[in-house]
Amino acid sequence: MPAWSAPIAVAAVPETGRRLDLVADDAARDAIAKAAGLAALPRLEAGFDLTWQGSDGLRAVGRVSATVVQNCVVTLEPIESQIDEAVDLVFLPDLASATDAVDVQALEADEPPEAIRDGVIDLGAVATEFLLLGLDPYPRKPGAVFDAPPAGDPASHPFAALAALKKGETPKDP
Repeated sequence: MPAWSAPIAVAAVPETGRRLDLVADDAARDAIAKAAGLAALPRLEAGFDLTWQGSDGLRAVGRVSATVVQNCVVTLEPIESQIDEAVDLVFLPDLASATDAVDVQALEADEPPEAIRDGVIDLGAVATEFLLLGLDPYPRKPGAVFDAPPAGDPASHPFAALAALKKGETPKDP
């Protein structure tokens, strides 16, 4: 079960399409933050326009936006940033039976179609996936610079004693 679930029955989408605006509650944001290793996730929202693709597929076009707090990889201080990811996905019930022209076009697209499972798509799971794709894997506070520790005496590294034994020397006490 995804941390944020917003299931939509495909049959509930009218021929004219449907607009959905979603906002994750505190429990969902906390669960996503914990799973993603975020310091905090104060805001997570998504908006989707659903339209029919062929006779049995759906297309979801929209945006996922969030405010995330990550720890700087250099200073470990919290950094707040904004995520804004575009979403454009096609959902099909059974890829093996994709025969009409729209289905074939979807299969040839850069992104393969997503599966409709039991007549339902989960837009909360989609929003979570796109949030995770938009995260900076190495967040760095502006101006933060990593200073490598000084090289030091080569005889003081952890394997110096082993190297000395290999050479037939007596290891020196630090």
